[in-house]
Amino acid sequence: ENHDHFPAPQVFRAVVRLTKANGMTTSELFREAFRRYQREERVWEDLLAYGQHKARAAGIRREADVERLIDAARR
Repeated sequence: ENHDHFPAPQVFRAVVRLTKANGMTTSELFREAFRRYQREERVWEDLLAYGQHKARAAGIRREADVERLIDAARR
């Protein structure tokens, strides 16, 4: 069971402050936040896919391959 405390009053105050400062409704703020979150997720997914592609192309299949390459580069 998760007993983490969610600071709802602080979050609510921050939302109110942001909506007033940016002339937005709460719905607009959350839509924008969600769009940014989705965009960031896509960036990280694309970066991960790129790294996996480069690793495969370089013959890196396991963590041991990475360690071997790091050790070789340090010599």
